[in-house]
Amino acid sequence: MSDNKRYSEDPSLFADVEGEQEEWVSKSELKRQANERQKLGQTLVDLTRANLDTIPMDDDVAEAVSQARTINRKKDGFRRQLQFIGKLLRGRDVSDIEDALARLNNSHQASNAAFHAIEQARDEVVQQGDGAIQSLLEAYPTLERQKLRQYHRQVKKEREKNGPPKAYRELFQYLKEHMPNG
Repeated sequence: MSDNKRYSEDPSLFADVEGEQEEWVSKSELKRQANERQKLGQTLVDLTRANLDTIPMDDDVAEAVSQARTINRKKDGFRRQLQFIGKLLRGRDVSDIEDALARLNNSHQASNAAFHAIEQARDEVVQQGDGAIQSLLEAYPTLERQKLRQYHRQVKKEREKNGPPKAYRELFQYLKEHMPNG
């Protein structure tokens, strides 16, 4: 019997046809991978329809995600549907899906950064006046000095009268139209 046991533990017995050994994966690692795939499925379900259309998925996964989007999230069926999506994703190469999600995330971060840059430029024009206007004109020659100065004066008047920030918003829109990535 000891000989049988020795042979059954021999790793060469687990070699596949090409002579390569299969990689042993622990049960804990399998569970971690399953949870990662399920989280990936949750991310897909949470995307907007427009963003979801940009993700490369096969028909089975796309159908499962579509069904999950129609299920009430407070019900147990939603949890089971997410598990099913995770199961489908475990059997597939998800590198294309992960790449597409990374591109979406990067484009979202870039648009947020552009938005904050426009907000900062607006606030500088309002607070600093001509100095900020000059530096903006150097960076973005398509802007008009006269228009920026006009917005600056209007915002100051609005703040003195405690009126609604109409010119403040208009200045933002003007900068958004003329600054790249805005």
